[in-house]
Amino acid sequence: MLEIDVKKKLRDFDLELNIKISRGEILMLVGENGCGKTTLLNMIAGLIEPDEGTIALDGRPLFDSSIEIDIAPERRRIGYVFQSYALFPHMSVYENVAFGLRTRNLSRREIELLVRDHLTDTGLWEIRNARAMKISGGQKQRVALARALIIEPDILLLDEPLSSLDIRKQAEMRKDLREKLLSYGVPSIMVTHDLRDVACIGDRACLMERGKIAMAGRAEGVMSWASIHAEIDGEDRGSLMK
Repeated sequence: MLEIDVKKKLRDFDLELNIKISRGEILMLVGENGCGKTTLLNMIAGLIEPDEGTIALDGRPLFDSSIEIDIAPERRRIGYVFQSYALFPHMSVYENVAFGLRTRNLSRREIELLVRDHLTDTGLWEIRNARAMKISGGQKQRVALARALIIEPDILLLDEPLSSLDIRKQAEMRKDLREKLLSYGVPSIMVTHDLRDVACIGDRACLMERGKIAMAGRAEGVMSWASIHAEIDGEDRGSLMK
């Protein structure tokens, strides 16, 4: 279980969050821009330090202000798919996926086998030598996910991984993404603005407002509540407070 109980003073408000995510559970984070969703992911990943609190996985602290524990990002075993995918544009698909393995003292042969397996599984083996800057948005999304998963992470973080895709491609990817996340059986947190993502991918959802959890529950319940309020506000039912 991933347990998060953190506080951080931001420019416009104080972020205060207490969340627990079971192994194999997919938690969706929704809310308007600037409410603290990505900040939370970056704190879990160790890219931003909370002012106080704890972040622990199965009782093992990744961060604990009371005893001054702050595990370095590279030692947290976290797979992170960034909104922009953050691929190395001039590297090949193969090199992007292999990148996270280079610091693990694996042999060249071991790396080759792991990368082949992951690229084959995601349908990317045939374009392994293509530069990341030359491939489509859907292919970039799959490369980013393969790179996050190949390190066998204990936690998966995804920051709007479908937002760069067109509507048709998003619909195709939702089912595949949910199946992939479930197959790894680790706590997963996905930030999204799109209620269709919540409905198709998530097990549970949290609606954030100015650094706090305004509502939490089963994905269907949060989606219904947000849809009703979006209608009242005259917004499209498919998206949440963009």
